[in-house]
Amino acid sequence: MSVMVARKKVVRKWEKLPGRNTFCCDGRIMMARQKGIFYLTLFLILGTCALFFAFECRYLAVQLSPAIPVFAAVLFLFAMATLLRTSFSDPGVIPRALPDEAAFIEMEIEATNGTVPQGQRPPPRIKNFQINNQIVKLKYCYTCKIFRPPRASHCSICDNCVERFDHHCPWVGNCVGKRNYRYFYLFILSLSLLTIYIFTFNIVYVALKSLKIGFLNTLKETPGTYPSMSLTVLTVLEVLICFFTLWSVVGLTGFHTFLVALNQTTNEDIKGSWTGKNRVQNPYSHGNIVKNCCEVLCGPLPPSVLDRRGILQQEESTAQEGSCLRGPGMQGPPGTQGPGQAQEGGMKQQDGSIPPPSAVPAPSVSDTKMPEEKQRMPGELLVPSPDVGQAEH
Repeated sequence: MSVMVARKKVVRKWEKLPGRNTFCCDGRIMMARQKGIFYLTLFLILGTCALFFAFECRYLAVQLSPAIPVFAAVLFLFAMATLLRTSFSDPGVIPRALPDEAAFIEMEIEATNGTVPQGQRPPPRIKNFQINNQIVKLKYCYTCKIFRPPRASHCSICDNCVERFDHHCPWVGNCVGKRNYRYFYLFILSLSLLTIYIFTFNIVYVALKSLKIGFLNTLKETPGTYPSMSLTVLTVLEVLICFFTLWSVVGLTGFHTFLVALNQTTNEDIKGSWTGKNRVQNPYSHGNIVKNCCEVLCGPLPPSVLDRRGILQQEESTAQEGSCLRGPGMQGPPGTQGPGQAQEGGMKQQDGSIPPPSAVPAPSVSDTKMPEEKQRMPGELLVPSPDVGQAEH
């Protein structure tokens, strides 16, 4: 006979979260599913810095100063730390409405707008919200079934609403929002400084070598560990990577510095939310560059509202086979014997056989002592008094 046993299986909340995100390390790391360009970013940074530390840094540390590789290592570690912090963190994803909450919101919208005749377009689902004496419209998200908070937007790539949504950056493999924007800005700022640093000292390295052995001999020089590879090929490769990176990363850093000074997001700048035809002023700007920078880069960081590592317990039923038939000499555990079985076990005859039921004397009323209140007989259930039942309800 098979017995169904309920076994609890521990399931984390990140396993049931909707959207198009990838989770690693039991939900501690959260990224987008498209991570190919992020791996390219890691390869370019690690490859360029490895070539610089392997060849140019040793010569420059001897000829100029040992502080050159130290400062380069500090910039490299800071850039990598901010990159991983941006890529592996929750950008500020807003949880979707539960089915009951979504149904309530739908009923509230229908009650406000009324029934729409067939063939007519329903009115837009918008709520007005006042910030700094200025009306801001909260739009309804048909995917998440919520009215998005101010400055939030739905990312079509990750399929999530993100608070203070800036943009989706494939180079970091994640959305950039309220919870990781400062790390994204520090990453591109440190990467710009690192690129300029490596690019400058590559040129200094070639210039110092050319002064000693000539420019042509410098181009023909080969490193001792890799005699088949010309040193100039490695140097030119570094210079080319740094040169093309300068135009993109330094330009991107300047653009986001402008946005931080105005307390504005990339999404708002592209849509022209505060510079369009209406000429509406930005209600989030303090009118002071220092205050705006302090709020964006140094303000309190809100905690994640996803609770990715929270526990959801689900029951799994597993079948276990066991025998229900016992042999004549087998007895159940002591706790499973009823009053009748204990009585029969105590009245065995001397030869080990059990007397017939007619030989077992029935207990008389005089043999049992009854207390003042009603005594519960073996096998009888206690019925709660009416007062107890009312107290429980």
